[in-house]
Amino acid sequence: MRGKLIDAVAMLVDENYAGRAEMCWQFAGLLNLALLHLKFPARPVVGTAIYYDAKGDEAWRWGHAWVRVGDEVIDGNVDCLAENPLVPKVVRVAPYWGPIRGVPDDRRLRGDHGTALPSDVDLDDIWWPDLRQWIDREMVG
Repeated sequence: MRGKLIDAVAMLVDENYAGRAEMCWQFAGLLNLALLHLKFPARPVVGTAIYYDAKGDEAWRWGHAWVRVGDEVIDGNVDCLAENPLVPKVVRVAPYWGPIRGVPDDRRLRGDHGTALPSDVDLDDIWWPDLRQWIDREMVG
């Protein structure tokens, strides 16, 4: 079910004219709404993601967003980083959904306490209604 939900969120956010390679805030916001709708205690986190190459050297750092659910973290919009021309080719990270203490060594996620996701018209008015209908049909119904 996790994979189906992540894929549904990714498909909607990928409707952006530039794809989803720079859409982590929208991805996290939409995933957060979905998890709250499914009655999970989710919250989006805005902060800095630091990605490391295969040797363990810092390769890329940028403003990023992810979702927390209890002791788990969901860093799901990273499989498309290769599409972003600013991200060095040595950055090769896979999406992660698991315990915060088990975050892979290829990344560090540092939240900025008190920073909220900005509102987004596409997310609120287009993608969320579509995703909510999909959830109610495919996951709840």
